[in-house]
Amino acid sequence: MQISEKYNPKETEEKWYSYWMENRYFHSEPDSRPPYTVVIPPPNVTGILHMGHMLNNTIQDVLVRRARMRGFNACWVPGTDHASIATEAKVVAKLKSEGVDKKDISREEFLRHAWDWTNTYGGTILKQLQKLGASCDWDRTRFTMEEKLSKQVIKSFIDLYNKGLIYRGYRMVNWDPEARTNISDEEVIYKEQNGKLYFLKYKIEGTEEYLSVATTRPETIFGDTAVCVNPHDERYTHLKGKRVEVPIVGRMVPVIQDEYVDQEFGTGALKITPAHDINDYEIGQKHGLEIIDSLDEDGNLTHHGLHYKGRNRFEVRKAIGKELEEKGLLLKSEDYVNKVGTSERTGAVIEPKVSVQWFLKMQEFAKEALRVVEEDEVKFYPEKFKNTYRHWMENIRDWNISRQLWWGQQIPAYYYGEGENDFVVAEDKESALELARVKASNPSLGLEDLRQDEDALDTWFSSWLWPISVFDGLLEQENKDINYYYPTSDLVTGPDIIFFWVARMIMAGQEFRGEVPFNNVYFTGIVRDKQRRKMSKSLGNSPDPLELIDSYGADSVRVGILLSSAAGNDLLFDEELMVQGRNFATKIYNAYRLLQMWETTEEKRPSIADDSASEWMEAQISSALVDVEDQFSKFRISDALHLVYKMIWDDYCSWYLEIIKPPYGEKISLQVQQRALALFEDLLKLLHPFMPFLSEALWQDMAPRTKQEALIITQQPEPKEIPAGLVQDFKETQEVISGIRNYRQSKGISPREQVEIYTSAEKLSNPEIIQKLGGVSTIHYKEKTDKPCFTFLVGPIEVAVPLSESLDLEAEKEKTLEEIKYLKGFLVGVEKKLGNEKFVASAPEKVVEMERKKKSDALEKIALLEEKLNTL
Repeated sequence: MQISEKYNPKETEEKWYSYWMENRYFHSEPDSRPPYTVVIPPPNVTGILHMGHMLNNTIQDVLVRRARMRGFNACWVPGTDHASIATEAKVVAKLKSEGVDKKDISREEFLRHAWDWTNTYGGTILKQLQKLGASCDWDRTRFTMEEKLSKQVIKSFIDLYNKGLIYRGYRMVNWDPEARTNISDEEVIYKEQNGKLYFLKYKIEGTEEYLSVATTRPETIFGDTAVCVNPHDERYTHLKGKRVEVPIVGRMVPVIQDEYVDQEFGTGALKITPAHDINDYEIGQKHGLEIIDSLDEDGNLTHHGLHYKGRNRFEVRKAIGKELEEKGLLLKSEDYVNKVGTSERTGAVIEPKVSVQWFLKMQEFAKEALRVVEEDEVKFYPEKFKNTYRHWMENIRDWNISRQLWWGQQIPAYYYGEGENDFVVAEDKESALELARVKASNPSLGLEDLRQDEDALDTWFSSWLWPISVFDGLLEQENKDINYYYPTSDLVTGPDIIFFWVARMIMAGQEFRGEVPFNNVYFTGIVRDKQRRKMSKSLGNSPDPLELIDSYGADSVRVGILLSSAAGNDLLFDEELMVQGRNFATKIYNAYRLLQMWETTEEKRPSIADDSASEWMEAQISSALVDVEDQFSKFRISDALHLVYKMIWDDYCSWYLEIIKPPYGEKISLQVQQRALALFEDLLKLLHPFMPFLSEALWQDMAPRTKQEALIITQQPEPKEIPAGLVQDFKETQEVISGIRNYRQSKGISPREQVEIYTSAEKLSNPEIIQKLGGVSTIHYKEKTDKPCFTFLVGPIEVAVPLSESLDLEAEKEKTLEEIKYLKGFLVGVEKKLGNEKFVASAPEKVVEMERKKKSDALEKIALLEEKLNTL
């Protein structure tokens, strides 16, 4: 067939992705085949493709395509996450730009705007993944806020509440003033920040003395309800039972004692603000202190802040420092570096805040979820992440599952009174009314008497159900999809969400299905730039993946990103990798064109060299199939690609095609060409999971194919038995040819100039190939020559190439002497090491053996060079 002179990735990608979609190769339905199921880590619905997505989804696609070609019923479920905080922030910002404040509209109005936003921008990232070649079952696309998935989230909440695992409690939480919601401990990122340590004066009641207290947050004094000292601190023994006056505020608060206080920090006296510090809160609970909340949801001072009411906390920090100084209530201030909690979602500085929240008890969940990982019911790749997982599980705290947001599943709790327990939990208002009438012993209660909890559930509370909910497994527990596809096979994700998502999915799987949700978890590394910085939009160091695809082609980008991505290790991104991927695609394309361009004849029979080369290439493919399978079993996907890459570039293109290439102007045996094409087909099968577009295009060009014969569903080849010694014999052949080529290159001898060789061997493997690729006219076995020679060793075999008459023998003599001098110097160092008894006794046997091998190799080379010297 005729194909264009140059490979066009864009045209190829559009054509074959459409072909796959039209023929529904990605779609899966339960059948008699074994399932291979992968659920996509759902990206944010309003997100766009970044390099992390590129890496993660390329790996997933490789696994899914390979499973499909190995006879599995592959099902890759795509979908998106509603991302409560991120999406709500974007909708709030959009409304603000239109002059609308969220506080001024109803929940229903806001949700209409949120759905409009989602319908406009949602799903963009899934369309972008198609450009990458992702073979997801797009018919199964799910969204965590769609009706069926939301129903499952609510059902799980009710089930857990009825089991006594969910409770409502008054607790200290991490408050994000920008998103105006609490966030979990795992979503708080601690960053070092430069600030000041202020030393304030707290006047001791009934005296003119002051107690000095150090703080980094003077704006919180309006919530102070005590000053605490260590009971063993002799400096403050006399203050027991005394009170001090809070600066500016004028409130008298007690001096209390607690061993929590570090006598060495600051002045050893700690101001206690139970509403704004988790440790202060716990001390306050212990000592029965009042809680005064002096900061509102936006991080502004409340009425407790007196004349600072309504002003931002950081603005007040500067102003109050000045006021304290003016009033003589500031002893001093000094520069101070401390770690400040910030929101992973918005970057805002977190404010500890006391509020009523919903919690899920985690201790019992954690025990079983830890066991299944420890016992490899769920295997981690790399295994090192077991330690991270174990640490979190052994130190787990109850999960705060409520968020002060509107975008998300609204908590199904309905209040009918003002009492702490005047609520019921139900799937809808009608069901809640029945329960409320019974609980309140009030049959006259009406729907108008019920009000639903304003909070939404944490987004992770929906995504922890993902492997179950995408198959509607909580709505119909025995439906055909959940029974066939669950548990899923492999999960590919980043280690940064091992707590948020991986651990919780394992818990949910065991709780709601009685089995783990997946068999293997492959943790990818983080994509970093050359300076090892994590790629991000804010740093401006992340390329646009779609621009890379446009410039290099999807296959090239896939290869480039995979070649440097070892499991669990960070990927140092370099655009040169994309160039390498493009060069590989060009190499494959040109190899195919070369095969098609050769004129064939049925009359010509294959030569011995042709047959030997084909048998060797078959052996290489069989060997690679076993090695690739081994690498995939260990999730060493980069290494698997390296094997395929080397086999195509080196073995097939650089060696095999060179051997069978007909002499200039001659035709190739049809039989040889057909065998070469059959081997090329096997290579395309191995290549397809990594480079789906190019491989399918060439496969379809090679012969007319029916729908059932498309490469995407063609079975991977099976390894064949390799004749004993075949591969080793060919390795010897390659080394002889490489030695001859080194001679030509180092001496500037033309490849067209025929040479003869002398060897100590009785015979060499594949002499016909040596003669063809080495440009050898004659091979002299068991012979030596008196002519000056270029000599090299192939194992124990000596090979000598008589030097060309055009060479300058004096210059060659000088060069040989230099080589001997270098080797003798090298030998002195090796012998010195081996002569060191301590080294020989204590070094590993392999290391000592390596040094001995260096010595014997050096001695052999010196002997050869000295022999050569005698002939010059």
